[in-house]
Amino acid sequence: MEQPIFSRISKPEGNREGHDSLISGWSIEVMPRTAAKIDSFRDLLPPNTRVYIAHLDGTPLEDMVATAKRLNKEGFAVMPHIPARSLESRDMLEDLLNRYRSEADVRQALLLAGGNAKPRGSLTSSIDLIETGLFDKMGFTNLHIAGHPEGSKDIDPDSSTTEVDKALLWKCDFANRTDAKMAITTQFAFDAKCIIDWAERIEALGVHLPIHVGIAGPAKLQTLIKYAIACGVGPSLKVLQKRALDFRKLLTPYEPTEIVSQLVAYKAKTPHSIISKIHMFPLGGIEPASRWAGQYAG
Repeated sequence: MEQPIFSRISKPEGNREGHDSLISGWSIEVMPRTAAKIDSFRDLLPPNTRVYIAHLDGTPLEDMVATAKRLNKEGFAVMPHIPARSLESRDMLEDLLNRYRSEADVRQALLLAGGNAKPRGSLTSSIDLIETGLFDKMGFTNLHIAGHPEGSKDIDPDSSTTEVDKALLWKCDFANRTDAKMAITTQFAFDAKCIIDWAERIEALGVHLPIHVGIAGPAKLQTLIKYAIACGVGPSLKVLQKRALDFRKLLTPYEPTEIVSQLVAYKAKTPHSIISKIHMFPLGGIEPASRWAGQYAG
């Protein structure tokens, strides 16, 4: 009988050898329609870069699988989003995972509740996705989950962290019990202190999973503010609003140099922090984000 992928005991994914690791293994997110505009990702990304594929309602499954297949063929680690509330049934999830595995050799996934207020089926959360057992059955090895440094009113309407903390601890326990390689990938934010305080708080709770911090790539300030409001970015939105009051900065594109430098400095002083990697949201375009990350890493 074949041994399951998610058997007993594993170490958490990520390395803690020093602050260099924070940027050297950066990842990036793409959408099928924006990926289609890139002639060759090999010209933009280091080999084996992890590339997340956003799952957007209305995008044909064929396009998402084709994007995953292309990226895998070009030599990148592909991690598609799997949003629970967008799936009509367990059978739909099984079909989706089967296609990713058989057609694009995908072995990694970012598990999300998803942005739909009303679930389309019985799956409502990333815990529901894990409990189907399908990721184990299909041979997935890396499962990332969402992190919310500024809280999530979808999960905790009362602005507390009760439910989101409970879910994190459940997933951490799952990682302890199995050999699933798990990590937390966060929503983008603009305030390093907010991220650091949250990381220290959840680690004190008992969460040991490495954190891949979401960072917005270079973009016009107006673009960032639009996305920040749409995605529910909270306290760190003030960083953008303060920037908007500075006429000199208003005229120049935003770059994440300041926030990443603050995180790198923190990691240098606190090398055992669970803050582990940088994940790029290319809100101003894939090419500018890739260029900035490559230059900063270099």
